[in-house]
Amino acid sequence: HNVALRAGKTVTFMPKPMVGAPGNGMHFHQYFIDRNGKSLFYGNKYASLSGNAIHYIGGLLKHTAAMMAFCCPTTNSYRRFGVGLAAPMNLFFAEANRSSAVRIPGYSKNPEEQRVEYRLPDALCNPYIAIAVQLLAGLDGISKKTDPTKEGFGPFDVNNYELPPEERAKIKSAPASLEAAVEALAKDSSFLTAGKVFPKQIIDTWIELKMAEVNEIKKRPHPYEFELYYDF
Repeated sequence: HNVALRAGKTVTFMPKPMVGAPGNGMHFHQYFIDRNGKSLFYGNKYASLSGNAIHYIGGLLKHTAAMMAFCCPTTNSYRRFGVGLAAPMNLFFAEANRSSAVRIPGYSKNPEEQRVEYRLPDALCNPYIAIAVQLLAGLDGISKKTDPTKEGFGPFDVNNYELPPEERAKIKSAPASLEAAVEALAKDSSFLTAGKVFPKQIIDTWIELKMAEVNEIKKRPHPYEFELYYDF
């Protein structure tokens, strides 16, 4: 913002500022390492992942609906999602698959850097909060040994954008609006308050603030409504 201001311009991190142009996300690559620098996510499971990595993915996907209230925290965030828009709305994991919410990169399989990529957040999130909620969700998955396959999250080694609608409908989806994400957070926040990392007051305040944004947007006509209905 400061660089743009010095150049007499403005900049936005809105995920979907323009109609018909690609949206933008902020993907998070993550893994744990041991004292020797080796990735603890490397192993002999699917896509050279360890058991802990699989459970970590399970936690991420199981808590995604609630996490999106922090990771995709604006009404504009959800303009980015939808069939054919390249953003991963369907909740599954897969190797080298850009249509998956959790992608295991296929370009690196060495024990030092094996990782998972969470592809839902956008750049209007607070990165410190977004990283914290992802870490807590993944750790919850590890502690509870959440199996993403048993939870219905894949792996699906297909491009879900190319599936017929009836097949795509079988894959679980992320919330399609900020309101739905905030409602999910209200129902699923214990993984954040565990260990007192997030005080309950913070969760309650966030829900209140975000619902206020939702309601203010609801009160106002959308510019496109004038094109559709002003002189109908």
